[in-house]
Amino acid sequence: MPAPKVLISDALSDAAVQIFRDRGIDVDFRPELGKDKDAFAAIIGDYDGLAIRSATKVTQKVLDRAGRLRVIGRAGIGVDNVDVPAATARGVIVMNTPFGNSITTAEHAIAMMFALARQIPQADLSTQAGRWEKNRFMGVELTGKTLGIIGCGNIGAIVADRAIGLKLKVVAYDPYLSPERAIEIGVEKVDLDVLLARADVITLHVPMTEKTRNILSSESLARTKPGVRIVNCARGGLVDEVALRAALDSGHVAGAAFDVFVEEPATENPLFGHPNMICTPHLGAATSEAQENVALQVAEQMADYLLQGAITNAINFPSITADEAPRLKPFVALADRLGSFLGQLTEAPIKGIRITYEGAVASMNTRALTSAAVTGVLRPFLADINMVSAPIVARERGIVVEEVKREGAVSDYESVVRITVDAEDMPRDAAGTVFHDGKPRIIEIRSIPIDAAFAPHMLYVRNHDKPGFIGRLGSVLGEANVNVATFSLGREEEGGNAICFCAIDAPISESVMAEIAAIPQVKRVRAVSF
Repeated sequence: MPAPKVLISDALSDAAVQIFRDRGIDVDFRPELGKDKDAFAAIIGDYDGLAIRSATKVTQKVLDRAGRLRVIGRAGIGVDNVDVPAATARGVIVMNTPFGNSITTAEHAIAMMFALARQIPQADLSTQAGRWEKNRFMGVELTGKTLGIIGCGNIGAIVADRAIGLKLKVVAYDPYLSPERAIEIGVEKVDLDVLLARADVITLHVPMTEKTRNILSSESLARTKPGVRIVNCARGGLVDEVALRAALDSGHVAGAAFDVFVEEPATENPLFGHPNMICTPHLGAATSEAQENVALQVAEQMADYLLQGAITNAINFPSITADEAPRLKPFVALADRLGSFLGQLTEAPIKGIRITYEGAVASMNTRALTSAAVTGVLRPFLADINMVSAPIVARERGIVVEEVKREGAVSDYESVVRITVDAEDMPRDAAGTVFHDGKPRIIEIRSIPIDAAFAPHMLYVRNHDKPGFIGRLGSVLGEANVNVATFSLGREEEGGNAICFCAIDAPISESVMAEIAAIPQVKRVRAVSF
């Protein structure tokens, strides 16, 4: 197979470019394309991977022309410049590097706190202007003050660690922060109202979502401690800028330091010009160490995915380590084909999909397998569905997806994947395994044991277990010049319900299907393909 091809459309370090080349990936370094939308869109269709920073905008229009694209790697945290839903719908993995610039961003927040407490930028301007205004710049000590951290994830926890070292008391508001984790990092977990009332300094470290937009609104700012100082090095829009300006003007907020703004590049802003406001142009990740770290990290992540199928720090898909990928690959194929088989048998609306993992497979990273199973089930109804989009599509359509795990020996097979499709007319189920040769096989249909390999074209027949069926079926296929590659049979009991599942060399015509359906013992016949 030809080597994967990656486009780098923003400025990345030479070392990152070299990582791709050393891993055998064909890479084009074109940093000028990030600001040239037309030229970028014209060539994106030639690439399997795209490495970007913030200048490149990956829109629906771009993705429509990116027929080969498999992965987008963002060197940094924010993916605001990527249409993630559109990428997900096309099956494109979107990765970021959430930890490469964490320390740098946390340090910038601490630096802004000190600059705010001691009015360092204002004092610098005054002094260099020849004014020795020693009495004008009366600062405050941070030691012993209470720092309120809104969002105590990776960056917030680093800020907390540094602040505790500086002898600040730290309270944190974060709905996802467990009490055990709060104790571990040395912070007091509190509600937002408590934080607002107690904090001398507030720093924000949350992503921009509908729930966090204007988390510091005019109402919440009014509930803060008089003389509070506010730092935002996370995302523009977390603080209502107009309301903050009014609070600065009134003196209720003693000062604020922002690295991010609602509109960027910020050439005008309600906060600009206030004497107690400090502004920097989104410098949170702007250190040479951070820029190098995220560039190297995104190159490694993308190379691992393109060459091994490993998925790290994906926004829209479960992580799969490089060690897991080879073990998961045959089970992904099994889950997809089992799901596809059941989906092709189902005509009524689907209410739920249950995937049961038995034996050794239950201890694996099954989220990718579940995505593959849902993809297979829904593919007959939705041709454009893929492993990335399948969980979202199922949720949007009200289809309940359930995982069940049963570790330990539960059958004669080391691992079994069992799928049940709950449709409005009736449930349908099938089970399969992966043999030591790495090939998936179907081992049970409708609770009837069977042993069959998957093939591109197959014939599935439900019948009564009575003499003459096999001979009549063989005659119909032979007369139609249909060659049978494999022939697998199973039955509940002698004379009861039975199944025939055979691989054929080419699709069967409707007229031949009608002849098979007319065989007296046949209850149902379907042609399926994989």
